[in-house]
Amino acid sequence: MANFLATVLLPVALGVVMLGLGLSLTVADFARVLTYPKAVLIALACQVVVLPVICFLLVQAFGLVPGLAVGMMLLAASPGGTTANLFSHLFRGDVALNVTLTAINSVLAVITLPIVVNLALGYFVGGGAIGLQLDKVLQVFAIVLVPVAIGMLIRRLAPEFAERMSRPVKIASVIVLVLAIAAAFVANADIVFDGLAVVPVALLLSVISLLIGYYVPRLARIDRPQAIASAMEIGIHNAVLAITIALSPALLNNEEMAIPAAIYGLLMFVPAAVFGYLLTRSTSASVDRPAG
Repeated sequence: MANFLATVLLPVALGVVMLGLGLSLTVADFARVLTYPKAVLIALACQVVVLPVICFLLVQAFGLVPGLAVGMMLLAASPGGTTANLFSHLFRGDVALNVTLTAINSVLAVITLPIVVNLALGYFVGGGAIGLQLDKVLQVFAIVLVPVAIGMLIRRLAPEFAERMSRPVKIASVIVLVLAIAAAFVANADIVFDGLAVVPVALLLSVISLLIGYYVPRLARIDRPQAIASAMEIGIHNAVLAITIALSPALLNNEEMAIPAAIYGLLMFVPAAVFGYLLTRSTSASVDRPAG
């Protein structure tokens, strides 16, 4: 069941989500992203460098056992999840930037993820090494780019149809995503309840990631929609990828190391939704506030 969930159900569910996002995008959206390289570089620096350091400090502060510590570092090193695109879409972020960051992060993960995890294995466990197989990166690309491309093609060929379908598909995407996460909880309940000590660490990592992802770009004078996109990309990690790597016989093959990602995958929606709501509310308040 768990293998079917990771290899079939979740990719299909996220594919539906990404198709819906593609219906709202045009090539011009991506062209605009290329004119703001600073936003991309800042987000990538936060994702690749800052978050693993913060996660390491959290793991040390809470004194997690070695298996859970490595699992948390694996999660922090994982690229942004495709769910980040949906949250960015819902809370008025620059979705094109999200898609670009997810794609770039997936490529960088081939190098950065094994480095972070191998350092964690050496520090917490005292040995071990992994390599990230190319096919897993290609799977992420397929989940992100192919459905988006199809949605964009539909929008280009039938713009009126795409406009009519945008809202229904968005609602359907949320429903499918919730059902997939519910299935993930059922499939992984036996290992999730064994690692409740990781709950505060996972929640703190989620909140801190969102704050860093938003406020660092804002301090660098990045526009608000791009800062929201950055926050969702950095604050929502690809838990499915982390679980797959932890459980894969060819990689870590360790159920304990999968626990942090399983728990995080269930918890991350609450901080992201609350944070997105607060940002949206503050935006509405600033728009509605009378001048003078």
